[in-house]
Amino acid sequence: MYDGIVQELIDEFGRLPGIGPKSAQRITFHILQTPSFDVTRLAELLTHVRERVRFCENCGNVAEQELCGICRDPRRNTALICVVEDAKDVSAIERTREFRGLYHVLGGAISPIAGIGPDDLRIAQLMSRLADGTVQEVILATNPNLEGEATASYLSRLLTSMNITVSRLASGLPVGGDLEYADEVTLGRAFEGRRVL
Repeated sequence: MYDGIVQELIDEFGRLPGIGPKSAQRITFHILQTPSFDVTRLAELLTHVRERVRFCENCGNVAEQELCGICRDPRRNTALICVVEDAKDVSAIERTREFRGLYHVLGGAISPIAGIGPDDLRIAQLMSRLADGTVQEVILATNPNLEGEATASYLSRLLTSMNITVSRLASGLPVGGDLEYADEVTLGRAFEGRRVL
């Protein structure tokens, strides 16, 4: 639609996840039309992110050092490990301020359709973390979809031979939701996870 470099920038923004053609166009024109927008700073940050950010050697979370801030924090409960699919999930759980243990980022979920098997995930690293007997409970916090459930089921079977409690995050109805709009799986989970008041 646009000539040369403007279209190239729109196309580049459009390659980012969650950014469609309209959003890419809006971002591009915001940069073009806002004189105070610091393009140099944005370019520097993108370069620094590529150069400095890596994944924690212990848990797989994003970090600027060998270990992420959570793994370095001596106040964390080392007997609890919460297993998540992606580093974004760590941030979501941290925002709740409910969990004070450590994390393990798998780097995805088992998905035969996408060609992702257990060997493509950070499962071997999880098993080596559990080998010393420090961890007493593993909380499986994979997404409540087909791939997440398959991953949780696989890990649960793998961990049953160890003397570790394996739990799964509860799933069900969202706060503020209406029963009539809930799908069958969500409603079924809500019944399975009910608790006595």
